[in-house]
Amino acid sequence: MDDVLTFGLVIAAIAAAGLFALFSSRISDYLRVPGPALFLVLAAVASDVWPALGDLGPETVQRIVTVALIFVLFDGGMHIGWQRCRAAAAPIATIGIAGTFLTAAALAVVAHLLLGFDWTAALLLGTALAPTDPAVVFSVLGKREVVGRSGTIIEGESGANDPVGIALMVSLLIVAEGGSNAVRHGAVEFVLQMTVGAGVGVLLGALLIRVTRRVTLPSEALYPLRTMAAAALIYGVATVAHGSGFLAVFVAGIMLGDVRGPYQREVRRVHASLASLGEIVAFAVLGLTINLKQVFTSDAWWIGLVVAVVLTLVVRPLFV
Repeated sequence: MDDVLTFGLVIAAIAAAGLFALFSSRISDYLRVPGPALFLVLAAVASDVWPALGDLGPETVQRIVTVALIFVLFDGGMHIGWQRCRAAAAPIATIGIAGTFLTAAALAVVAHLLLGFDWTAALLLGTALAPTDPAVVFSVLGKREVVGRSGTIIEGESGANDPVGIALMVSLLIVAEGGSNAVRHGAVEFVLQMTVGAGVGVLLGALLIRVTRRVTLPSEALYPLRTMAAAALIYGVATVAHGSGFLAVFVAGIMLGDVRGPYQREVRRVHASLASLGEIVAFAVLGLTINLKQVFTSDAWWIGLVVAVVLTLVVRPLFV
């Protein structure tokens, strides 16, 4: 019986936290701060007040954030659609790929020369910070703060540079392990991730379009479940094939964005809600890993501040 009561308490606490997160969007609008940033800070404070909340292992955090990002990227791709993406494909590809490389390199130089990081750590830090976060960008632009082609470029670049940044990080980790052929293996891994990810996204996205148009289901409620399962399947297939699952999901979402089929409006609404939930969960979980006491009693805060100022005011504007 005690187990049942404990489980009920856990469920109630999670539900209460979820409701608070939903209502906090009003606070976010009032403060003019993106919702994900607010969730990150509140979760960090909560983990310091109740340390047990921060006991999540790195692997658990990675898996939770991965699942959330799958649905955020898929919904972001659907929101952009093929027509809008095609009109801005060149700047999206240029900023999303070349811009990510240039930003990572510039941040690595800053971290090495200004902050004293060794080159390996500096490159990893620069790569981790180079992509703009798709969850934040989609959340902000979903409220139509930037419209037209500029909004499409920002959304598309944010969705594209996250898979590029992750693939680049994997490649750098391979190089960091050393060996005579490490650089070549890292380059091959990056190209493989991008090529396979894009290919799987196009192939399975095309298959999903055919299924959406031709295969009917017995209930309206099943249509969103079909696309949810398809998004997860696309990620899994691309990952197993040594490609970028995130890129595959984003590409498939773009292809499906303009498709007309049964209950597509309802499907988009459900995916928008799921992506919003994914944003809350991802940033709350990441916030739980932050130790605020350690941040403010070490050199981390000023290092982060320097990197943030240089990235925001110098590096990103210059290379864009």
